[in-house]
Amino acid sequence: MNKNFTALFILLLAILSFNTAISQERPNVIVILTDDQGWADVGFNGATDIPTPNLDRLSREGVIFSNGYVSHPYCSPSRAGLLTGRYQARFGHDCNMPYDGENDASIGTPLSEKMISEALKNQGYRTSAVGKWHIGDHPDLYPPAQGFDHWFGFPGGGMNYWGKSKNEIQTIYRNRKAVPENELSYLTDDFTDETIAFINKKDDKPFFIYLAYNAPHAPDHATKEYLEKTKHIEYAGRSIYAAMVNAVDTNVGRIDSTLVANNMKENTILVFLSDNGGRIEHADNRPYRGHKGMLFEGGIKVPFFITWPNKIKGKQTFDNPVSSLDLFPTILNAAGGNSKKETQLDGVDLLPYILKEHKKKPHETLFWRSSGNFEYAVRKGKYKLYKSAYKNSTLLFDLENDQLERYDIASTNPEICINLEQEYKKWDAKNMAPGWLDPHAKNVIKEEKKWEQDRNKSLKKN
Repeated sequence: MNKNFTALFILLLAILSFNTAISQERPNVIVILTDDQGWADVGFNGATDIPTPNLDRLSREGVIFSNGYVSHPYCSPSRAGLLTGRYQARFGHDCNMPYDGENDASIGTPLSEKMISEALKNQGYRTSAVGKWHIGDHPDLYPPAQGFDHWFGFPGGGMNYWGKSKNEIQTIYRNRKAVPENELSYLTDDFTDETIAFINKKDDKPFFIYLAYNAPHAPDHATKEYLEKTKHIEYAGRSIYAAMVNAVDTNVGRIDSTLVANNMKENTILVFLSDNGGRIEHADNRPYRGHKGMLFEGGIKVPFFITWPNKIKGKQTFDNPVSSLDLFPTILNAAGGNSKKETQLDGVDLLPYILKEHKKKPHETLFWRSSGNFEYAVRKGKYKLYKSAYKNSTLLFDLENDQLERYDIASTNPEICINLEQEYKKWDAKNMAPGWLDPHAKNVIKEEKKWEQDRNKSLKKN
């Protein structure tokens, strides 16, 4: 009996050791999302005024996506696409949450949509959402209901950086319980502290952290520490914005140091990107045209890189178009899952392309839809069709020869326009009408009228 018991005990230990080894082989994952950060607001994309040494170093340790897109030109829909791996138009999430009153649980990404957090929990991961949520203002749609074991952040679309509560969706919560304001200092630092605490927690399970900084979204708040690092910028608005970006950079450096200290860095996937193009004021989207809210390149092309020292060689630039939708299948497969079983995904696993196992492009065609069909765009190969409400016209660009989108060639290429319109209609036939609307359409018309008025004033003066 004792011999049998000993043999059984040894077998159980072997099984436990085997499971632990598998768990440790699976990578930890951290997705870091910034808010309204411009293309040229990081050194690895050409910024010379904002110091981002940590982001620049990390980008060199992995792969920079020079044609990295998000699936929508502003906040909430872009996040919905990233977390579900699906075009958010598939489930009617085309708009930000309505601004006029309380929202019910039907407004936001529905619980029927599987998020990457839920898929990774099925793979044995512990999961954390830190920072800005903005995917559903109703408590039924908060992170704990969407596959996150741990949550520290605020539900709404924007908040002051001092953690001062204004209403239900502009309050900092930890697992549905409001955090006392005297425990908060500066949100970019606070979000990082919470992230580090989650990393340091002793647990055999690998972790997935979705860290969504609200920086550098307005309001423009920065501490003396970060303002000191950008005092060389004479334009005050840009200087404060730069300090907010530098705060992110400094804190990403702290996270990286924590991974090193815990001997986790080599087997951690770290992704960095912005949720959309830079905001109108103070951000820098050069050399691209447009800004947040627009489907010009400046509104949908973002700073974007991935590192995984165990698997991905550094000092690489990947030039083919990729999408934030690709993160779900890429991460899931790296975690030991099978994205092919997730039949509704619109993204693709990028690893075979990064590792040069596949020689084709990840995407031949990408689509964008804003506020229903108020605006839309298609990129197929080198051509991009943009139905622009700003310009009240359908535009065509050859991005291979005109990446700055200065020359509309629609009138001389009607067949290409017709083809791309048909591609869009075929794609859009699988989408839902927007489940709710936001002020985006009104704001677009208002902005274009102001542009025309200011231009006309200039002409009269001359």
